[in-house]
Amino acid sequence: MNVKTESLSVSHSNGFAIMSIGLLFFIFGFVTWLNGALIPFLQMVCQLTEVQALFIAFCFYFAYVVMALPMARILEKTGYQKGMSLGLFMIAFGCVLFVPAALTQTFAIFLAAQFVVGSGLTILQTASNPFIVRLGSEDSAAARIAFMGLLNKAAGAIAPLAFTALVLGNFDDVNQVTLLQMSIDARDAKLEAMSMSLIVPYIWMAIALTVLGAVFSRIPLPEISKDIASPSSSPAPSSSLTPVNASDADNSPRLRHYPHLILGAITLFFYVGVEVIAGDTIGLYGSSLGMDHATSLTSYTMTAMVMGYVIGLIYIPKYLSQQKALLASAILGMVLTLAIAFASNTAHGIADLLWGWSGVPTVPNSIALIALLGLANALVWPAVWPLALSGLGALTPKGSALLIMGIAGGAILPLVYGGAASWVDSQKAYLIMLPCYGFIAYYAISGHKKRCW
Repeated sequence: MNVKTESLSVSHSNGFAIMSIGLLFFIFGFVTWLNGALIPFLQMVCQLTEVQALFIAFCFYFAYVVMALPMARILEKTGYQKGMSLGLFMIAFGCVLFVPAALTQTFAIFLAAQFVVGSGLTILQTASNPFIVRLGSEDSAAARIAFMGLLNKAAGAIAPLAFTALVLGNFDDVNQVTLLQMSIDARDAKLEAMSMSLIVPYIWMAIALTVLGAVFSRIPLPEISKDIASPSSSPAPSSSLTPVNASDADNSPRLRHYPHLILGAITLFFYVGVEVIAGDTIGLYGSSLGMDHATSLTSYTMTAMVMGYVIGLIYIPKYLSQQKALLASAILGMVLTLAIAFASNTAHGIADLLWGWSGVPTVPNSIALIALLGLANALVWPAVWPLALSGLGALTPKGSALLIMGIAGGAILPLVYGGAASWVDSQKAYLIMLPCYGFIAYYAISGHKKRCW
């Protein structure tokens, strides 16, 4: 009887914890995928080239590189829950910085604000991903992360629509093409009005995040040990690396002794790069085609990702292993990448077939295929995390920080895309994603199995 009561207590505790962490995933999904709307918006407001506009994503994701290990050390001192609360406060401060940036239309302040927001998200990601992995068996970890991703990408689908409605509600017909047709005075007045429209939404975001940070520091969450490997974890790669006692630091395992972790971080580098390209350049590409409401196009990509996460929740691990889901994602990504490079920018056949009947506005085939990359990308993140963290035990927090550093792909690869776009053209530049998906396929086939170099 006591055992049954304890089991029910643990189940309810984990259920509340999963929903609480789910709220965090929704929040940083909303904040992250605002970038898809911000990039074409700030390209217009600050009169930027395509490469310059992509520095908005660069500063956001570069924060993960330089702040991951410092945030991991902070997390070791504060614990998971206080670290999550601290991350929310940091994001709120970053939102406040958007106010002087908008008032002055200064691109450098926008970039600084993006870096601060990215730093706050770094500690949230570093804490929440291993936390959700440890809230149950390792075999079902991908399904739990898929549920988190469902909330994350649902927020990502909402964010560009909310941004477009709240910030661009009075600027329906504004895009790169129409701005070039205006007189200098009219254009300057329009851009100043657009910049001012950022202030109120970001003030409200800062207030909401501050309140949530305070609340989150007090809600009851279970203690997740950072020092005990999960029951199904595989052993250290070599018994000679296991210390005789806790103080034998020289013989203790290092992150470099876990090839599947290192390769997992590289996989996430390529994955986040292609995910950000799919989500953050679709608006730029649509704006260059003269499409109205180009800032909302990221919602198409995020909706496709939501569909992918639903598939993950249904099929993983009951019908589909994490490894097979990862391989299928990589193959689909390669097929779509090739199709994007040669698709029509005027015909709407793909969108007509897939959702034209629903009343949702259709888009050119090239835009539709970029959006469908969301479906290919959806299951990569939830599949890689449990595979890469398997068997790390006490090194899990540092291993998590290393995986978070893989998010640097979101900073670097979009700039590579921007450079390729200026060299060839924006459409053919998407071909840079082919080798990225190729490496993801390698990790799915054999990279995740490596336990020694």
